Amino acid sequence: MSDPRFVKPAHEPAIGSEQDRRGGDRYRTVWRIAKVVRDGDVGLWRVRNMSDRGMMLAADVPITVGEHLEIALSDAVSVKGKVVWAEGGRCGVAFDQEVDVADVLKRLAAEQRASGYRQPRLPVHSKAQVVTENGTSDIELADLSQSGAGFVHGENLEVGKEIELILAGGVRRKAIVRWARGGRGGLWLTQPLDRHDLESIRHFEG
Repeated sequence: MSDPRFVKPAHEPAIGSEQDRRGGDRYRTVWRIAKVVRDGDVGLWRVRNMSDRGMMLAADVPITVGEHLEIALSDAVSVKGKVVWAEGGRCGVAFDQEVDVADVLKRLAAEQRASGYRQPRLPVHSKAQVVTENGTSDIELADLSQSGAGFVHGENLEVGKEIELILAGGVRRKAIVRWARGGRGGLWLTQPLDRHDLESIRHFEG
């Protein structure tokens, strides 16, 4: 019986098909966010499963069969591949070079347990605004994740201070200043960003 996670239309060269598994390619279910770099864009996509030869990703942005992706599973672990099918908010990627998926997942688990671990972030160079009881001021974002942001600010914000962050496009989120020194700092978003907003850095350009 086929596994419904991997069932794709018959005309698609599916990564994760029954034929792949019979050939010895074992898939591991993975619930993880990865930073995906593509031509002219970068975003945070969901990893649904992974094997030695490929993976399934989920994202609602348009994906083209044949495009090349660089997929950073962490700051230290990344793979490259080509999209071989795309449908219904999911796509299959065939790796340029096979990996040892068991070893990769072991390394990722060790990284996540280590101190100082942080989720993948988008490199962002975009203006934003900070609203406090003293008024509104401009900052420049340096990176974004679903629950955090790095920024550059002309004035030091007080650590622990509650603020409201206004992103490009009018997206507003409550946040707390986690650290600030030398005109730079980090925010913890007490209201996480919507997942689909982070699938393309273009949402925050301008």
